[in-house]
Amino acid sequence: MLWCGWGDPAKARELPEQIRTLLHDLLGVRAPDTPAATMDEVRLPPVALPERVLAALVAATGPEHVLTSREARLRHTRGKSTPDLLRMRAGDGSDAPDAVVLPGSHDEVAELLRVCAAERVAVVPFGGGTSVVGGLVAARAGFTGVIALDLGRLDRLRSVDAESMVADFEPGVRAPEAERLLAAHGLTLGHFPQSFEYATLGGFAAARSSGQASAGYGRFDDMVVGLTLATPSGTLELGRAPKSAAGPDLRQLVLGSEGAFGVITSLRLRVRRQPAERRYEGWRFESFRAGTAAVRALAQEGPPPTVLRLSDETETMIGLARPDAIGGGDSGCLVILGVEGDWIGHRHAAAATVLSRHGGEPLGPEPGQAWEHGRFSAPYLRDSLLGAGATVETLETAGFWSNLPRLYDAVRLALLGALGSPLVMCHVSHVYETGASLYFTVVTPQKGDPVQQWERAKEAVNAAIVEAGGTISHHHGVGRDHRDAYAAELGPLGVGVLQAVKDRLDPAGILNPGVLVPQSPGGI
Repeated sequence: MLWCGWGDPAKARELPEQIRTLLHDLLGVRAPDTPAATMDEVRLPPVALPERVLAALVAATGPEHVLTSREARLRHTRGKSTPDLLRMRAGDGSDAPDAVVLPGSHDEVAELLRVCAAERVAVVPFGGGTSVVGGLVAARAGFTGVIALDLGRLDRLRSVDAESMVADFEPGVRAPEAERLLAAHGLTLGHFPQSFEYATLGGFAAARSSGQASAGYGRFDDMVVGLTLATPSGTLELGRAPKSAAGPDLRQLVLGSEGAFGVITSLRLRVRRQPAERRYEGWRFESFRAGTAAVRALAQEGPPPTVLRLSDETETMIGLARPDAIGGGDSGCLVILGVEGDWIGHRHAAAATVLSRHGGEPLGPEPGQAWEHGRFSAPYLRDSLLGAGATVETLETAGFWSNLPRLYDAVRLALLGALGSPLVMCHVSHVYETGASLYFTVVTPQKGDPVQQWERAKEAVNAAIVEAGGTISHHHGVGRDHRDAYAAELGPLGVGVLQAVKDRLDPAGILNPGVLVPQSPGGI
């Protein structure tokens, strides 16, 4: 992963001159006054951990698995949100951990948590480093230091139960490797979020991830049938059966907890047979309203497709559904439809009937294939735009169908009010019988301090989402960026429940302090 951007450095690319000209003419984007900092120019604080603490960490995992080098600390600094990258490009490495520790087993994780609780060392569980909501920045105040607990050594497929269609993984397995390992058994998870190339299974669970094929395969939390959680107070083993009436399902308490309650050390996941065929295509609708009615009907009437995405007029015009060919969009609104697996002809015909009935115009396979080819490349485009002087960020929410127009308007108005005349694009990214998610992309010229510029806009949007009755996050998570709005969404009693769970599992408050759990008057 590129230390100051997204993904494979070999895939980074400069913006074509015509796109730079378009950005300048349309939005007033100008190249930054100063170049981005090099790795050697990033300012890192000195290691704060006392020698006795470092020695205890080494005793738990071995000397080769406790890293304090400049590069290791820098590569585990923050996540991949636009503010994260802007700070790194400005040479600000102030949130770097003091050490990176790589445990090799559940027992080593448990021992590290014991040591860190005793020494008051904050622990940030680290998977692929792809958080875009400030989920990898621990609060330092009141702690001896901070470590990044890198789970990359916990990278095995431990077993496959083909009869039950369950696979047992360690949390550090990256998504492409999980698919490769399962393919040897003729299986797939079917989980393909935009972070697919770098994110880990443990990260998917901790952030309650949702993939681009969620219409067919479900969200990641739908796939988790069991897990093991290491906490400073002991170990939780959850999931004796697919479903149970034995009280509340504590698996759901762990899913989405973002490392604030414990460290996931194993996952039992529902898997599916590898599909024999996949088919992606495009459909055109006259308006976002007409397209929304069509995808709602398809979600409610079924059979559900595997992929169902609807871009609004602006996103369709810009061509953001095809990041590799940005600027080549069309009029109207684009729907990407994907079907796969058994009975593909029947499922496609049923979906086509519903879309046609609502005024959809079939565009053939080319738009769908173009989307499939570029489905993981949008973050590279974001980095190129940052380098050209544009602030580019994404945000998402979800709501019931009846409230979706209000939510869509509220977010757009908040962004326009906070940023002046930004380019705001949106698509429906995940659909359910009762509602859908809205995924926004914002492009605006960098002005003054671009981090503060975006933070003001983000605060306004968070408030608008809460006021309009949406959820503060559909699949990115809470982190630090959404924590206060999450508190407003939960209400005081809900916040108290979260704090009570935190206090019971993590009495010393060392696990990802400042993330997820709203601050109480006495601290985290």
